[in-house]
Amino acid sequence: MIEAFAHTEAKPVRLLRPSDLRRHQRVKVALLGRYMLADRREFPCQTVDMSPGGVRLTCAVLGTLDERVVLYLESIGRIEGIVARFTTGGMALRLSATQRKRDKIASQLTWIANREALGLPEGRNHERLTPSHPGVVLKLESGREVAARIIDVSMSGVALSTQTTPSIGASLMVGRTPGRVVRYFEGGIGVSFMLPISPDLFHEGLIL
Repeated sequence: MIEAFAHTEAKPVRLLRPSDLRRHQRVKVALLGRYMLADRREFPCQTVDMSPGGVRLTCAVLGTLDERVVLYLESIGRIEGIVARFTTGGMALRLSATQRKRDKIASQLTWIANREALGLPEGRNHERLTPSHPGVVLKLESGREVAARIIDVSMSGVALSTQTTPSIGASLMVGRTPGRVVRYFEGGIGVSFMLPISPDLFHEGLIL
């Protein structure tokens, strides 16, 4: 395997190159997402490992062998595949993608894996705005509802001013939009959406 090295004060960190992943090497990545089965039912999921040619998911509802699945993953986007096999706690998909799409996935996975190896913060991939109606109600996993104020929002997530601090990784509803808590800051929380907001709905009049 071809490898690059980035030196830290402690010891060298082994990094990947996209060329490694183009040969379908799998990397361990825990990305949240949603998948839609052939009957159009949607469910949340999380990746266990992934390559440009396949992905292993932790999920509660399984498809059938060779069933077509549409999958949306944070940091990756929309991809399609078919159910290749069942695994402990989920299923594995064989991805249906052009070579160009596989190369893009290889580059995305390389960035994610190297970012984690170096301890780099997550980048903001989308424009952020403050909606004209910033008030919103959060519904926690317990069913409790609390008021919050939107500081800014992107198509992929939102920063909220609130005195409530659910645990990192906790699922919640921001208005009608499902998400999970990904960070804390003074006076609020950052939430990543399970699915991105549609570009045609993303404007200052947005209501989550």
